[in-house]
This record gives sequence, C-alpha cells and structure tokens, in this order.
Amino acid sequence: MAAKARQPPLPPWGNALAGATGAVMANALVYPLDIVKTRLQVQIKRKPDDPSPLTVDGVHYTSTIDALSKIVDDEGVMGLYSGLNGALIGVASTNFAYFYWYSIVRTLYLSSQTLPKPPTTAIELSLGAVAGAVAQVFTIPVSVVTTRQQTQPKVERKGLLDTGREVVNSEDGWTGLWRGLKASLVLVVNPAITYGAYQRLKDLIYPGKTHLRPFEAFFLGALSKSIATIVTQPLIVAKVGLQSRPPPARQGKPFKSFVEVMKFIVENEGPLALFKGLVPQITKGVLVQGLLMMTKERMEILFVVLFAYLRRLRSAKLQKAATAAAEKAKHVLPLISK
Repeated sequence: MAAKARQPPLPPWGNALAGATGAVMANALVYPLDIVKTRLQVQIKRKPDDPSPLTVDGVHYTSTIDALSKIVDDEGVMGLYSGLNGALIGVASTNFAYFYWYSIVRTLYLSSQTLPKPPTTAIELSLGAVAGAVAQVFTIPVSVVTTRQQTQPKVERKGLLDTGREVVNSEDGWTGLWRGLKASLVLVVNPAITYGAYQRLKDLIYPGKTHLRPFEAFFLGALSKSIATIVTQPLIVAKVGLQSRPPPARQGKPFKSFVEVMKFIVENEGPLALFKGLVPQITKGVLVQGLLMMTKERMEILFVVLFAYLRRLRSAKLQKAATAAAEKAKHVLPLISK
C-alpha cells in the first residue's frame, strides 16, 4: 500500500505569519501584565529618607497586585491597556521578522548538511540569535515608542505617532528610536534560548511528533520561556530603563548605555533590584510563550491545509488550461496540415 504523501512544508513567510498571529493573540490577552512589569522595572525603590517620589509618574508600586490596583484606581481599566496598539504592532512585526528569518536560516543550515540530522542545542541557539538580531534592527523603534507610552503619566499621555515625535524631538534625534539597540542585540539570547530550548525539549520529551497537542505545546513554551527570562532579566530591566524617561533622580539626564542603567540600579537599590518586576515578567512571558507556541502549532496546521487547497486549486486550473490548449491544438493542426 502506498504511503500517504507528506504535505510540503510551509514557506518562510507562512511560518512567520503563523508565529506573528499567535504572538498578537497571546500578548493581547496578557497585556495588563506587560504594563505592570514595565512600570515596576522603571521605578526606583523608595527608601525611608527619600523626600520625593522616585518614579516617573510619582506613584510607587510595591507588588504586581498593588500595581494593578493603583493603575485601575487612578486611570480606570483602560489604563491597563495604555499603548496597546503600538505594542501589538511591535509584537506582530518582531515575531513576523523573527520567525521569517529563523525559518530561513534553519532551512539553509539543514540543506547544507550532508547527512540529515537535527541541529544540536548550540546550533539551535545560534540560529535563533541570528534571526533575533536581524528582527531587532528593523523593529526596535516600535518597542521604544511603546515603552514610552506605557510609562507616560496620565496627564501627559499621547498616541503612537505623537510619542514617536517626542522621541525624535529629544536630544537623540532620529537615533532615539533605536535607543537600547545594543541591549536588544544582546537580548537576542532570550528568544534564542526560548526557541532553542523549545525545539530541544520537544525532541527529548515528544520525539518524532510533528504537531503537538495544545497542552503539550503550552507546557514546552512555558518551561522554555521561564528559563530564558530568569537568565536575561537584568538585561531586560536595563533595556526598559534605556527606552523610558529617566527617573527624577537623574534630573532629566538620559542613560547612555545599558551598563550605565545597571550601575545606577545597583548603586541606588542593590544588585537584587536588577531582577525587579521578575514575577510579572515571568508570568507574562510564560503565558505568552505557552499561548504563542500553542496557537502557532494550530496556525501552522491551518496554513498547511490552506496551502494544500491552494496548490490543488492551482493544479486543477493548470490542468484545465492544458486540456483546453490541447483541444484547441486538435482543431488547429488539421487546418495547418491542409
């Protein structure tokens, strides 16, 4: 009995579209946690002798729950979704670029192998880092604008374009849209660790499975994201500090590098402050990564089915055109022979 024909793989843009769709859906569901973790990361912990608030908006948060409560009390429920449009645009563009380039570099690597074998963990991490670096260069301006929106005081809140103009009109000029690029390029190890660990854990825990069930994909996505978040949290905090307005203690002087941000945090709050906002960061990251991998698996299946249908439709049209051409040729050839 003939074996069932295997469906051809998705093209790079198909993988990218599936990944971006899953990322947008996942981030929209947990966006309030993104607001909370950003505001916790930009604030400076209050000391007993501090004469004035040290946060950008003058409100001090003691925990994730406290932040959620104060944001709702001060800004209403919609305050938890400040900057949502820009954030989702950033998520879609970043993930589309990441999955697109990851698919390309991984395919190129596999096609270059004489003997087909799965990439090692080191190779997976390297491929993810390359894809992440390329994606960051093109998409970081949206991240900068979104971070500014999330940390703007209520009375100074602006839309996406106006916030972008504010960044451009600052002392950095157009280059301000790429603030934190160096930190972001270092942070490509985060999605690299996440996706590399996901692929490796998938091969170890579910060997031979092409498509995972939803809860299996969620479990692997959550586990891999937790590992990556803990390892890279200090850099995440430094990047947010670079992209947001400087705290009042800086008297309007922006940070110049992520090393300067980390030094400031350690001097004013201690080394453990490099992990502030870790709880909402992990919670958000785990939920997003779990939902992302779960929905991406489903979206890939849908796109495979869609592409197979389109291929059959195209094949049928080509066959119909060929038949029509053959029939026309039958009528024309006798006339030529005469």
